Amino acid sequence: MRTATLPAVLFLATAARAAPPDFDRQVAPILAARCAACHSGDDAKGDLDLTRKGAVVGKAVVPGKLADSPLWQRVDAGEMPPKGGLPAAEKALLKEWIAGGAGWGTDPIDPYAVTTSTRAGRDWWSLQPIRRPAIPPILGREHLARNDLDRFILAKLPPGWEPAPPADKRTLIRRVAYDLIGLPPSYEEVEAFAADADPHAYEKLVEKLLASPHYGERWGRHWLDVARYAETCGYERDQVKPDVWKYRDWVIRAFNTDLPFERFVLEQLAGDELPDATADTVAATGFIRLGTWNDEPNDPTEYKYDRLEDMVGATSTAFLGLTVRCARCHDHKFDPIRQTDYYRMGAAFWAGFVEPGPRELLGGPDAKALGFPAVFGWTDRGRTVPPLKLLKKGDPARPGAVVEPGHQSAIPALDRPFTPPPEGAKTTTRRLQLARWIADPVNPLAARVWVNRVWQHHFGHALARTPDNLGFTGDKPTHPELLDWLAADFRALGGRTKPLHRLILHSATYRQASIHPVAAEYEKTDAGNRLWWRAERRRLDAEGLRDSLQSAGGNLKLDRVGGPSFAPDIPPDALEGLSMKGAAWKASPPAEQGRRTVYVFAKRGLLPPLLTTFDLPDTTLPSCRRDVTIVPTQALALLNNPFVHSQSAALARRVGGGSKDEQVTRAWRLAFGRDPRPGERAAALTHLERQASLLGDPTAALASLCHVLLNTNEFAYVD
Repeated sequence: MRTATLPAVLFLATAARAAPPDFDRQVAPILAARCAACHSGDDAKGDLDLTRKGAVVGKAVVPGKLADSPLWQRVDAGEMPPKGGLPAAEKALLKEWIAGGAGWGTDPIDPYAVTTSTRAGRDWWSLQPIRRPAIPPILGREHLARNDLDRFILAKLPPGWEPAPPADKRTLIRRVAYDLIGLPPSYEEVEAFAADADPHAYEKLVEKLLASPHYGERWGRHWLDVARYAETCGYERDQVKPDVWKYRDWVIRAFNTDLPFERFVLEQLAGDELPDATADTVAATGFIRLGTWNDEPNDPTEYKYDRLEDMVGATSTAFLGLTVRCARCHDHKFDPIRQTDYYRMGAAFWAGFVEPGPRELLGGPDAKALGFPAVFGWTDRGRTVPPLKLLKKGDPARPGAVVEPGHQSAIPALDRPFTPPPEGAKTTTRRLQLARWIADPVNPLAARVWVNRVWQHHFGHALARTPDNLGFTGDKPTHPELLDWLAADFRALGGRTKPLHRLILHSATYRQASIHPVAAEYEKTDAGNRLWWRAERRRLDAEGLRDSLQSAGGNLKLDRVGGPSFAPDIPPDALEGLSMKGAAWKASPPAEQGRRTVYVFAKRGLLPPLLTTFDLPDTTLPSCRRDVTIVPTQALALLNNPFVHSQSAALARRVGGGSKDEQVTRAWRLAFGRDPRPGERAAALTHLERQASLLGDPTAALASLCHVLLNTNEFAYVD
């Protein structure tokens, strides 16, 4: 049997080696990735289009004859592609292909079919259908998991590794309170939770926080970053956009009511086109108009295309996690997004553009077109539909062919043109079709992007750590199966976010401590904590810090939810250099300034310096991940800013009266939600004594102590 079988096996192995490379799967990606940038289309260098069979086979390549193939001669000499030539493995494949007869496949080459070493294809991970993966086994670690989420985390920990121990209850209540409502728990709440023996006390706490109206204020702020929210136009005049704050309030209500994700998308992109449109759904379309607006552009035609780029860029970044705006001038360099895809999406917004008119319209429709008064939104109701032409190299002076509205070709299952509006429709329905495509269950991007964002705000980093870019140049997820499992669960639960919060917050992964007993050892392998073996210590963001300062001082007014924004006091020095300084800023009355920071008036040309010092993001582009810097100006701001001093004085007034020992206790409880430790108490009493002697004023000494507390890491960070 052996002597009869062995030659057949050898023959099959030899035949497999002799088979030429598969063109579409192996050769076409090389030509697309290494050559097509210069050698394709009407402007192909040397009039050589290497994406078409007729220009290659028999001309640049002579089948079976390497020595007679000019393409091979240039590649073999290292001249092409320029700056380094082909990698050895790719060069060998090209050689085998020519020698094997230069068989061709898809004509012309589809450059986006397959991912290569230089760009993503349509087989890129984020473009693949979401499939619910099996729960991985965690033999020997079952006792460490609270739910299935933990199993995905534990399954990837190296042998012998264990996650950090659970955080204590006082740490946990502070963490989850800031995560869900952005506010510190009171001393009484901390003590009650720490003493609660109910095994479901934590789950009850989560439900209480999710039901709070302040949940929407906290999580709405995250989305406002993505939506590039501001209340003025930018540029020199920086005009106020009237009633745009109603969009902010719509976002907060959307989170508080746990608006299903599909509806969340539909109302923001097409709230005016819905059959049940209301003033609120039209206000939601303010998302489209949140970008900057220039009433005196140097070139009005070019500026119109710049505004279109803002709309396409904001929409694709916010909902798809793709940089579609990069395809305005040419096919995307890294992702399977054609230049026509950019204009197909742009055509959804194009009909709504208003020709130059009264400045008070700020480049958008009037109340009559919107159908509701006192709403700042978007519509193409009553508008003609001008053709949108592809711009060669993005230049309005070089218009090309008309591009019809349609969906992105990166997802073939949904690659189709828009349908004409039904008879009697008052709008083009283009944005409605775009919104439905984004929220379609077949579209794998939207759910992945959303779940990735939610994870980021609970853990400090997203599973894919570039939440605005799930393309080739972005980070791949640390746990791709977990991301898909969460996305599938999110869809199965109707696209509601609060169940997703519960799943994450109930996990052991979320509840672990930020300090690990063998952190130094684990950090040698995973310094970035990409395996989630401990919790991340996180600094309060700008809004959380300001709200916490006011909470400590007893000045936070939580009863005012929604409505027009307030203008905080801004130091005079910050107004220097502004034109029309006297009219640039008028602070609101003190009673108004006690509201939560999410209601601060967002003037593009004059954001409050204390907030920008603590990384309040730029408002001209979507901000999907805030910078978290540690710079000297932050320490100086906390030490010297008049607002911080006013809250220190207010805290001192709250803790005044009684003995110094009682004052210290009250100060610690109001600032940190706990009692002082013996060493801290002794140091505080010494500080009071010395400051009273130095300043000659016990009240000023107490304010000094309170100021110290508000400048500590414990106040500014959450474990």
